[in-house]
Amino acid sequence: MANSLSKTLFHKRLEGPQTLGKGKGFWSGFLLVLAVACVYPLFADGYDVGNNVYFFNWVFMALGLCLIWGYAGILSFGQVAFFGIAGYSYGILTLNWGAAYGLTLVSLGLAVVIAGLAAALLGYFLFYGRINGVFLGIVTLSFTLVCERFMAQTAGPQWTVGVARLNGFNGMGGMPPLTIPWFGNDIRLFPDVQLYYLTLALLVAVYLGLRMLLNSRFGNVLVALRDNPERAEMLGYDIRRYQLAAFVIASMLAGLSGALYTAWGQYITPSSMGMTAAALPIIWVAVGGRGDITTALVGTLLVLAGFQALTVHGSQYALVLMGVLLVVTVLAAPQGLVMGLVTLTARLRRRFGKEARS
Repeated sequence: MANSLSKTLFHKRLEGPQTLGKGKGFWSGFLLVLAVACVYPLFADGYDVGNNVYFFNWVFMALGLCLIWGYAGILSFGQVAFFGIAGYSYGILTLNWGAAYGLTLVSLGLAVVIAGLAAALLGYFLFYGRINGVFLGIVTLSFTLVCERFMAQTAGPQWTVGVARLNGFNGMGGMPPLTIPWFGNDIRLFPDVQLYYLTLALLVAVYLGLRMLLNSRFGNVLVALRDNPERAEMLGYDIRRYQLAAFVIASMLAGLSGALYTAWGQYITPSSMGMTAAALPIIWVAVGGRGDITTALVGTLLVLAGFQALTVHGSQYALVLMGVLLVVTVLAAPQGLVMGLVTLTARLRRRFGKEARS
């Protein structure tokens, strides 16, 4: 009885009202896509596999932004700041500790925790200071630019943490990749098949975990305070606590992106926290649809692939087209292009289903 109840609860959390995708059709498609992703490295060259790892790294930050923007109604430009904080933390820790005994995995976890602590500190003053609306976006953007400016001026030899030199605009490099201890013969996860599977497994775990979180009481309260924070507060919910929790979770996901990106490229620069970097996640999530993590995930991967294809002809053209894409999305499909396509498909199915029954 208890086992059946737990399975029912697990099923409801995965297919609750706050996320799209239900039934055997959706999960069959999910498993099919996952199976294709699993066998992909067997038929692709090393460059393409490493390139997909690069795409996967950014999706964590997009999912976190979807959580706080789409579900909690908090537009933050600070995600790349926590991306950079975690990336630099991973570099400092691994350069000082080395890669033996699985310390790179410990550094990865600590880097995410450090990003979460920084978010908790900033978020406490934001939400308990009752800063909201456009002012919250301004403060988070200011925080991002302060981080970028600070790291950019750390070029002198005095800017070191242990043996790790920050290097200012030149960025920090030379940190070891993720390494798994294995019976005296460590497995170094370079940006190839091993790192691909690790990142894919993390992405699937985060996606399913977010679905369960959003369909829980926590997710329902987030949506309630997004729609009407005054009413949610009158019902007895401490909306500041829920906002802070969502902000910290989203920032830790951004930190996971930063730490994985640094481990992938063994390099990070202050430009990863610049104005352009702060705007790009907004475009990814807006195009996909901030109202659902599935559409945000799909939209992010599509925009990243398109952006990379455009940079072959010049990064400036790619940035201009990304701006145009955002404007078109806001004007023509404010719910997101991918979300709009899903909604249109559902309406057509209902319409033709009614005509067939009649």
